[in-house]
Amino acid sequence: MDRHDLRAALRAAGVADGYYRIEGVHEPGPTPPDFLFLRRTGDGAWETGAYERGAYRTISRHPSEEAACAHLWQLLM
Repeated sequence: MDRHDLRAALRAAGVADGYYRIEGVHEPGPTPPDFLFLRRTGDGAWETGAYERGAYRTISRHPSEEAACAHLWQLLM
């Protein structure tokens, strides 16, 4: 599953838009105070994590977009 597939699956599952941010695919507005995220790093890896109290905290790094999508899915379900 890639980021676009993940977004579609989360919508189909009824996960509220404000619970997550997927870089380049879904950026909720206005920005919620807390949410889970998926983003690409400068070195080509992928991160999943949480944005809380104005700070990003990485939970896990992944070698592929597919692995990162699977992890964000698990966190949200």
